[in-house]
Amino acid sequence: MVDMVLLAGKLVLLALIYLFLFAAVRTGIGVVRRAGPSAAPGTPSLEILRGPRELLGKKVPIVGPLTIGRSPGSDIVIVDDFISSRHVRIIPAGEGVLVEDLGSTNGTIVNGRRITAPVRLDAGDEIDLGTVKMKVANL
Repeated sequence: MVDMVLLAGKLVLLALIYLFLFAAVRTGIGVVRRAGPSAAPGTPSLEILRGPRELLGKKVPIVGPLTIGRSPGSDIVIVDDFISSRHVRIIPAGEGVLVEDLGSTNGTIVNGRRITAPVRLDAGDEIDLGTVKMKVANL
């Protein structure tokens, strides 16, 4: 009888450990929202076309400078071996946005070309970061 209780306790403990690890990994991927100005219609946004399930299909308004990377201090956190801690910065600029690679190891691809300097983007332009693909859109 005591053996059955101990076995049940071990199984419950193991299940709790797996649930904790699942929750920890899941919170490591996603959009970190900061308090700031709300987005008006027509505001440029990033739409995630390919990447982690947690981000797929999301639209992130670009109302101020956004950083994307693996670092928890990034505005959009993406845990991917091909993305640097601070990979890219996206800045609103008039009707479009500027994208700037922050010295990432694997680089930033915009519309099929690797960028080495800040580039202006308009709606419909695509950004590839490792296995993640984003498109500039309007809200």
